[in-house]
Amino acid sequence: MAHLSITVHSAGAEPCRAEGEEIVWLAHEGEYQPGDTLVFETDEAPGYYLIRVDGGMDEAYVYLTEPRLEYPIPFEPEAEQFGGVRLSYCPGSFVGPRHYLSMRKAKPAENQNYRNLAKNVIDRADMTGCFPHAHANAVTGGPIAPIFAARNTIDGVLANANHWPWPFQAWGIDQRTDAEITLEFGRPVDLDELRLITRADFPHDSWWEQATVTFSDGSSETLRMEKSAAPHIFAIGRRGITWLRIGQLIRADDPSPFPALTQIEAWGRNAE
Repeated sequence: MAHLSITVHSAGAEPCRAEGEEIVWLAHEGEYQPGDTLVFETDEAPGYYLIRVDGGMDEAYVYLTEPRLEYPIPFEPEAEQFGGVRLSYCPGSFVGPRHYLSMRKAKPAENQNYRNLAKNVIDRADMTGCFPHAHANAVTGGPIAPIFAARNTIDGVLANANHWPWPFQAWGIDQRTDAEITLEFGRPVDLDELRLITRADFPHDSWWEQATVTFSDGSSETLRMEKSAAPHIFAIGRRGITWLRIGQLIRADDPSPFPALTQIEAWGRNAE
């Protein structure tokens, strides 16, 4: 049985900790401050786990390759001038005097399920040892940079009719013609469908007419898209893939210079 623990480290306070076998939960009292960190630990890694970092967020089905996962409480100080400290998170997350966290080892049947293998609501740019994980070579910067981070493409939020704040976060490419985003699974997976949801705040937004997806086995496919708020759905047959990369983005001939990617969905199963 996996021995699990959750610890909340807060400045100026004793750590708040809970332990359990196979499953553990923690009710934490106190307002979070910048620098506070959540730590999830297991004595069985690698392995599949379901982790909830806050009662206002979904559980994350993740593959841990390391026994310790640190999750700093997100604060976006640049966003204060825009009326908040977390523009890319639900306003009800990480606030208030009470917080609920949980961690459990996934059941064998859950690991065989057909699912969106890209979704990870707790992904962060600096995250290691926790998959899936998204990162990009180009991200729109400035005071609202978190609303354009790569992690936004795998957070499970599909709203795409505006360009900020939550729930309209997306991956912004900083008008780079060489922009590409990589999705790492951390283990082999079998895929049969890829869905791309592009931001559709027209006429503020432009869109891509074409993209190329490259897979860890060295193969690639050209994807053609159109001006649409609906998901772009592609049949993708790949087995044992550990990552994919979307690049060679060709923007439509449109006055707007702002195409953006709201969500990546990669449907399939963990490889045998």
